[in-house]
Amino acid sequence: MIPQQTRTYRNHHLDSTRWDRYQPRPDDVLISTSYKSGTTWVQRIVSLLLFGPGSLPAPLSELSPWIDMRFPPLDGVIETIERQQHRRFVKSHLPLDALPFYPEVRYIWVARDTRDVFMSLWNHYHSHTDAAYEMMSAGDPEGGPLPRCPEDPREFWRSWITRASFPWESDGWPYWSHHYHAASFWPFLRLPNLLAVHYNDLLADLEGQMRRVAVFLGITVPEEEWPALVEAARFRSMREEAIRQEAKRSKPDEPKVWKDGAASFFFKGTNGRWRAVLTPADLALYDQAAAALDPELRTWLEGGSLAAGDPQRAREGAPG
Repeated sequence: MIPQQTRTYRNHHLDSTRWDRYQPRPDDVLISTSYKSGTTWVQRIVSLLLFGPGSLPAPLSELSPWIDMRFPPLDGVIETIERQQHRRFVKSHLPLDALPFYPEVRYIWVARDTRDVFMSLWNHYHSHTDAAYEMMSAGDPEGGPLPRCPEDPREFWRSWITRASFPWESDGWPYWSHHYHAASFWPFLRLPNLLAVHYNDLLADLEGQMRRVAVFLGITVPEEEWPALVEAARFRSMREEAIRQEAKRSKPDEPKVWKDGAASFFFKGTNGRWRAVLTPADLALYDQAAAALDPELRTWLEGGSLAAGDPQRAREGAPG
């Protein structure tokens, strides 16, 4: 069974038709998450495996562009990746049935517990500036502009977990569905060019997960280089580097997308903050939404491979 591209996503953030211009190269890497699940973390891991722990040749967002983001002019994005001589690695927030599928491309799907995604997304959403809302209103986006974030995270939760932005989804408003994204990848774990990575596993065993990614991508790393690579991939290191790079590139009169810039984007990086926010009634809404998932997928999303057993290895018949 091969994934088929059957969905089109267009809204204040996304335009999946931009992938029509993408021309794959053998061994391209495509990293996809719904959002707030470790996208930038895995992009950074891949960059470290390709370039080492020193300075990158360009900002990570330029080296590894988000192709389905509707704002940047598409000609410039395509020209950037076509000029790249190194192994390319690009980013998406689309489910698998909205992406082109190529056997020669390596796909990394990164997932996280729905409730942790919500908390991280609310912080991201709540940190938007007026400039960000103006940007996401430009061009009369399908479905309308991104509405202002509620001050109460529980108010956002009740909409996000029960309403949808697209008719084939059942949650995720006003963005898109974390559950639909996960369910689109889940049946294809046996594909040799797809790797599932869980946020919990990155937290619990960063080096082990980095080694998994290296093996999947066919990258050999000398043993003596691993400590520096792992240290550079820690959340603290990424946050500090992002703040340094922002200070170098930013201009005094340049509008910010987040109130505190990179410090808002790299906020906590921890799990479980939802426990102090969501009530039993809120969690009952989660149970209703999660009941539609494959039970094995739900277990894995909530716990990760190290807690629930590696679903990829299990489906391949390998020992857990």
